[in-house]
Amino acid sequence: MARVPAAALHALAEVMNSIRNAPRALIHRHRTRRTSTTVELASRRRPWTRAVGLVAVVLLGAWLGLLIVGDVRVPVGPMNTTMTLRPSVSGGTKINVSPLGALQLDSHVAPVRLDVNVDQLDPDRAQALVDHPERLSGLQDEVAQDVERGTLDLAVRSCVAVVTGATALGLAVYRRPRRALAAGGLALTLLVASGGTAYATWNPDSVLEPRFSGLLSSAPSLVGDARSIVTEFDVYQKELARLVTNVTKLYDVTSTLPAYQPDPTTIRVLHVSDIHLNPASWKIIASLVEQYKVNVIVDSGDTMDHGTAAENGFLDPIEDLDAPYVWVRGNHDSRVTQKYLEGLKNVHVLDDGRARTVAGLRFAGIGDPQYTPDRSKPDGAEASQELAGARLASALRDQRAAGTPVDVAIAHEPSAAREVDGEVPLVLAGHLHREDMEVMKYGTRLRTEGSTGGSGLRAVEGEYPDPIQASILYFDRDSRRLQAWDEIKLGGLGLTTAEVSRHLPKENQPGATPSPTGTGPSPTGRTRTPTTPSPASP
Repeated sequence: MARVPAAALHALAEVMNSIRNAPRALIHRHRTRRTSTTVELASRRRPWTRAVGLVAVVLLGAWLGLLIVGDVRVPVGPMNTTMTLRPSVSGGTKINVSPLGALQLDSHVAPVRLDVNVDQLDPDRAQALVDHPERLSGLQDEVAQDVERGTLDLAVRSCVAVVTGATALGLAVYRRPRRALAAGGLALTLLVASGGTAYATWNPDSVLEPRFSGLLSSAPSLVGDARSIVTEFDVYQKELARLVTNVTKLYDVTSTLPAYQPDPTTIRVLHVSDIHLNPASWKIIASLVEQYKVNVIVDSGDTMDHGTAAENGFLDPIEDLDAPYVWVRGNHDSRVTQKYLEGLKNVHVLDDGRARTVAGLRFAGIGDPQYTPDRSKPDGAEASQELAGARLASALRDQRAAGTPVDVAIAHEPSAAREVDGEVPLVLAGHLHREDMEVMKYGTRLRTEGSTGGSGLRAVEGEYPDPIQASILYFDRDSRRLQAWDEIKLGGLGLTTAEVSRHLPKENQPGATPSPTGTGPSPTGRTRTPTTPSPASP
């Protein structure tokens, strides 16, 4: 066999290797080309994705910054408010007046909305207005200056909050200081642009056409339209001054009411009714609870004015009263109101003749069968009240038969309360907005309370404002019978008089012969204790 030269063998091996490696080379070339194409396409898309991502980071960071630190607390006249900027599509201004609702103004067009929350009335600043009435003439200018100062402070704080939030989130997402600073700069640019747009589209006349929500939706019918407020500002300013003066002086009056000091074992019941959404009532009730060492509060209904869910927050101060709260539904209180109260601590809701022992006394009550927040009187209203009273009387008989007799019954309307005559020593009612006490035919004493809210929104409908009324009932702890009661009457809107009068049942008056059984109270005898009028209103 002929020998093949080594050079030929080497050449053959090179050819074979090239043939074997050809598929790999093709695959490698294809992968390289595909990778370069992908990188090229990705490089083309990257600027858009970067821009969208950066804008998302800026908007989210700015919103978080405003949410966390972007609000300011500003005193505006005698009120404490909180101002906040919020992202919005349409802009404008929203003023929240809890629990009454809100009003919205088309004040500007920009992607930010100004929220103003009215938190509370500051007693010290309100008292300063009362002590120096000459300041009322400059109240409008003072409020304008307060709002301007608060808005400037809010603008500065919002800039800091927006830049800080966007920068922090940019640093967390990109982990590069340059990108984070770019996010902060873009956020500041957007905020300044929004502020410029708001300034350019600012409409001061928007206050003439507000949109109301919640309970404030009835504001135009209650206080007149905005144009009349503007054209007759002096009149409204005086009414505002009277409101501020009245609330402040009511606080002062209730802090100095004389308190009766009965036997330490006496059970003291504070009877209130028809609060009608008057926020000053809670301060008055808290003061009476403290001064008279009240054991239990009884509310005979109409705590609300319309019974809507928007009003529910008005009831929250009940949890802070230092006494259990027994309540029955009035014709201005809805089932929504009742359900909300059932969820509050320290509240005992009575309905359908349900009985409960609270602070040593056994109470039973029934809610008003009518729900008429518009003050209408539907056909058959009186018959429905009598039927409700009959149901309550039947429940009282069942309690007595079970060996757990009721000491005090509660109904909202006196017409319903009259149906329990002879079944219980005492029945409490309200509804009429005036106090009264009588002993009915079969010996049951009917106590009707006036309005502890001074008739609420209806305070100025008559020639004279309705007074604010409540009473303290004193019960013997052993017999659980009424021993005496104090009628408390405070001057209504614009008035600052206070009167407290002591009353005794006839059998408890000096020289009277007590009833041998302790049941069946006698007709009322009235004795007056010195009153403590506060200074006359200006």
